Amino acid sequence: MLRSVRRTIDRARISDPRYAFLFGDAPPDEVVAVDCETTGLNLRKDEIITIAAIRIRGDRILTSERFEALAKTNRKSAPEAIKVHRILDHDLQHGRPMREIMPELLHFVGSRPIVGYYTDFDVGMIDRYLLRFLRIHLPNKRIDVSSMYYKCKYRDAPDHLLIDLSFDSILKDLSIPAIPQHDASNDALMTAMIYLQLRDMLKRGVRIPRMRAGAIADLRIGA
Repeated sequence: MLRSVRRTIDRARISDPRYAFLFGDAPPDEVVAVDCETTGLNLRKDEIITIAAIRIRGDRILTSERFEALAKTNRKSAPEAIKVHRILDHDLQHGRPMREIMPELLHFVGSRPIVGYYTDFDVGMIDRYLLRFLRIHLPNKRIDVSSMYYKCKYRDAPDHLLIDLSFDSILKDLSIPAIPQHDASNDALMTAMIYLQLRDMLKRGVRIPRMRAGAIADLRIGA
């Protein structure tokens, strides 16, 4: 409900009517997988350093229709972030300002639903730039593969069962080959593969077997 209200408000206050297409109808049976790598995990202070998006049409991942960009930022990455994405601050000097990247990204994504792994973070990072650029939040529908995975495996799980929503566990359960993670393009591609497989399983009512049990305090999320 809150997202619907915000969408209505944003549609009225968008600062550039050329981007009204964001509020339009999405192309039939199309979504786009999106992933960002950032200088850290603080939505208020950290910045995007790489962003990638891959379109999905029906049951096909359109690897030839992908978007990738390296962003130039003055904010230094946290040491913990560098260990994850392995992008040095020096590398970012070859990137482009987000004010140049954002129009290209918006035209690539369009009004398609956004598929991601914990999409609230990635969309939240994009929103920080979009609020400055168009005075709106990204209005696209969000589809989170971790929620889809939960429905396939843990929907009616007893309270004592270990709940593991990590990216590695999802890949393993779905027998999807892991390629180097924390690269925005690779992560977007793996997310697209996860989405298609889980969508099919949910449609057919197929469940993922639960093999492990543990204390609820052992809840694991994230990559």
